[in-house]
Amino acid sequence: MARIKYYYDTETCKYERVKVSTWDVVLNLMGFLSVSLILAIAIVIIYSTYFESPKEALLKKENSELVMHYEILEKNIQDLNNMMLALENRDDNVYRVIFEADPIPNSIRQAGMGGADRYEALKSLEREELIVDTYSKIDKLKKQMYIQTKSYDDLITMAQNKDNMWAAIPAIQPILNQELTRLASGFGMRIHPIYKVKKMHEGVDFSAPRGTPIYATGDGKVITVRNMGLKGYGKYVEIDHGYGYVTKYAHMDEFNVRVGQEIKRGECIGYVGNSGSSTAPHVHYEVIKDDKNINPALYFFQDISPEEYEKLLELASIENQSLS
Repeated sequence: MARIKYYYDTETCKYERVKVSTWDVVLNLMGFLSVSLILAIAIVIIYSTYFESPKEALLKKENSELVMHYEILEKNIQDLNNMMLALENRDDNVYRVIFEADPIPNSIRQAGMGGADRYEALKSLEREELIVDTYSKIDKLKKQMYIQTKSYDDLITMAQNKDNMWAAIPAIQPILNQELTRLASGFGMRIHPIYKVKKMHEGVDFSAPRGTPIYATGDGKVITVRNMGLKGYGKYVEIDHGYGYVTKYAHMDEFNVRVGQEIKRGECIGYVGNSGSSTAPHVHYEVIKDDKNINPALYFFQDISPEEYEKLLELASIENQSLS
């Protein structure tokens, strides 16, 4: 029940009943609602400023976790880049040096991925720059990994070729010479046994009894089996070892190979003789690299000790008379 209000009228000296109009009720109600609305807005502002809603708290937590995972991802990408850089340096400065191969140009390793619209689909996302940058780093890393994988494939091929090359290089003496007494004349200017003047001796001479086996000094293919009679090399054999190497074995007594035959190091290709312009039974042995005669004694490094190798070099350096 509503309370009835009175007021004291000084003219009549009586208490008169307060009459409330409808407009007064409306104004009072509007005032109350206005104050309530203002207070409500103030409370919401204060609460939203100092207190988080459950949804905001969840979003903030998710955002924090995303930032943490992004930082971990960035660190992992950087670690992978460092590992890739180490592999590239080892590839260029160790492996390719061993196999005498040129390093991969940096312009190839660091070349861009191409495609101006490669990340066009990502440009509608929030934090576009962050996402595109991460994808760009990953794509670049993938490309570097692909190039490095292809490089290792090349290295495997080079390693296989290197094995073949080591087998092909003329690395042993053409006859058995365990006592190191067979080397009669070395490479260089020597006195010719017939003309008695100094001439270039383009190989080394190993003296040995007629019929002593002569061995191929490296893997290769026989390209010449020839008999010059009483002239020059007499009966001689040439072997092409590949990689620019050719060896020649002269003044033979008999052949043990044919043209086109594949030869392994240590196989008997013929026998010591005294054919051609020779003054005593021996084998004249030459090593030719890229069409140029080089000192064969420099290649006598297999199956002998360092001391024996030094002794052979010393014997080959003596300026004496050649046997052919």
